[in-house]
Amino acid sequence: MMSHNVTPPQAPTRLPRAVLFDWDNTLVTNWRCIHASINAALADFGLPLWTLEESYERVRHSLRDSFPLIFGEEWPRARDIFYAHFEKHHLNYLDVLPGATELLALLQQRGVVLGVVSNKTGRFLRREAEVLGWTGYFTAALVGANDAAADKPDPAPVTMALAGTGIEPGPDVWFIGDADVDMECAHHTGCVPILVGHTPAGGEGLRHFPPALRLDSCAAISSLVITFDDTISGDAGMDR
Repeated sequence: MMSHNVTPPQAPTRLPRAVLFDWDNTLVTNWRCIHASINAALADFGLPLWTLEESYERVRHSLRDSFPLIFGEEWPRARDIFYAHFEKHHLNYLDVLPGATELLALLQQRGVVLGVVSNKTGRFLRREAEVLGWTGYFTAALVGANDAAADKPDPAPVTMALAGTGIEPGPDVWFIGDADVDMECAHHTGCVPILVGHTPAGGEGLRHFPPALRLDSCAAISSLVITFDDTISGDAGMDR
């Protein structure tokens, strides 16, 4: 089937009512630990180990979606090895990306509702937010893999993250992430897809699900937010 490029959504011209963030490589990084945990499982199965770059490219989706493809019918054993290694080490590898804390504080100050939709296991995600002292930023839910009926790019975790906020998925919600799976999830839910970081532009996923904006860092997102001089009030968006 011939692939075709899709016209990117319109770039935002005002503050959103809510922002949903991916987690790893968007606000924080601990891919070194993910990589080491995958290699622990691969080694146990007698499979070739991956480079850090290979881990990043091959595990874009959640574990329950990706591990059966990698390990076959015995994938639950690989999962258990991965989780045991990750749980032991993940907080030691956790690094905040430059400008992330400042971005969260700025959006909170402007009255924007914040949440997370990640394919990291929910209990690890929430523990990392707690250790960083970030839990208070997220008045919408921190939703990880296995929390919703299906994982990103399915719409289910977006619906779960916004439940109780009074905000529906759609153009008043930005979805910020570093990967094609984040842009796909944004397209599926009608949210504004914003790609952060240095993901190569030529990937098949981004051709089908292009971002409205590509920004290289959290600081660049903050610079965009500052250009919008409005602040979201409690009843904002009713006439937006």
